[in-house]
Amino acid sequence: MTFVDRLDAGRRLAVAVGHLRGQDVVVIGLSRGGVPVAAEVARALWAPLDVGVVRKLGVPFQPEVAMGAIGEDGARIINDEVIRGAHITDRELAAVERTERTELTRRAQAYRAGRPRVSLRGRTALVVDDGMATGATARAACRSARERGAARVVLAVPVAPPDWAARVGRDADELVCPLTPADFAAVGQFYEDFAPTTDQEVVACLAHARPEEAGIPVVDRDGRRRTLTGELLVPVGAIGVVMFAHGSGSGRLSPRNRFVAEAMRQAGLGTLLFDLLTGEEESDRASVFDTRLLAGRLREATRWLRERHPELPVGYFGASTGAAAALWAAAEQGDGAVAAVVSRGGRPDLAGPRLTEVHAPTLLIVGGRDEPVIELNREAQEQLRGETRLTVVPGATHLFEEPGALSEVAELAQDWFLAHLPEAASGPGSARAA
Repeated sequence: MTFVDRLDAGRRLAVAVGHLRGQDVVVIGLSRGGVPVAAEVARALWAPLDVGVVRKLGVPFQPEVAMGAIGEDGARIINDEVIRGAHITDRELAAVERTERTELTRRAQAYRAGRPRVSLRGRTALVVDDGMATGATARAACRSARERGAARVVLAVPVAPPDWAARVGRDADELVCPLTPADFAAVGQFYEDFAPTTDQEVVACLAHARPEEAGIPVVDRDGRRRTLTGELLVPVGAIGVVMFAHGSGSGRLSPRNRFVAEAMRQAGLGTLLFDLLTGEEESDRASVFDTRLLAGRLREATRWLRERHPELPVGYFGASTGAAAALWAAAEQGDGAVAAVVSRGGRPDLAGPRLTEVHAPTLLIVGGRDEPVIELNREAQEQLRGETRLTVVPGATHLFEEPGALSEVAELAQDWFLAHLPEAASGPGSARAA
């Protein structure tokens, strides 16, 4: 088996690490060739993407032979066997390390452009490269992730030699590699296109695939201040932003919302996923069903988003009780403030007092087997004042867990936002223009 290129390798590797979807994962692509692979993995997992800057320490008279590697945070791997065999002195090793440390610093600054690194504290670090040979750079990256506070380190590569697990040792908690051929000689042997990745390509991957960790300040109606945890991703050239209001027992890590968010991003829309409740509040049923509280926080988060991106129209995607919060918040902000609302398996009845004040175009999506909720949505539709549509997905239950059901939800939501977010509606290829 061979890979067409690094993007193909990334898509195949994403399948192999699919069990990590929905977990609190940060994908770290090793510079430079590992970043395009990692970008595909991050996209599939809907996970933050960061770059891990590592440098091989090559033997002075034969640079392609690694006598070690260095990474950020002081990570350092030395292969004593190679050093002894090549008769490398301490002075020669130090000289090579100084040179590579300078280049490592340059690349880190160029790739991040002043942006802080994604926090790994208490999270799973998924370290990705385009392949592994000696393992020195991969091990340095894994050690760097531990230094940054990762609770767990997973190393994933598309191809490696059969003994790769022994080479990595305990530097990673889990190893994932779909291809370990007996005839392994070099990583490039298993790629049709293995052209060097440029600095510009690394920067482009990070710009398009890296969510920004957000601490969203809100003030509740009782005057108490809270900070909500969120992830904002606005692709270059975005035509709007969709904010996600989750339902009871869910949050920004909801695999269903992340699946729909990926569809929004593919359509050229930014996304903001965030926790409407703090960890303590999530266990309080009164808070979970306090539509006024949730709507107030969604409104505050909208204000925060508009301060950062005043040029972009905003849409709401609400699920279950989050749909009621989305409709309530849309009503409170007046006509035109929210460009469109989509409800998935929602409980719009919980926004009862505000439904007649909602003028935003609203799409209500309900599962065909979710009969009580279908009726609640029909009753709510009669009260909404803007353009509305009720779409029933045949055979789907409340969570849309049936094969293809959630894909249909994502497609319906994508079409609705493209038709009603103002800048998207006026552009070529939009639903309204068509």
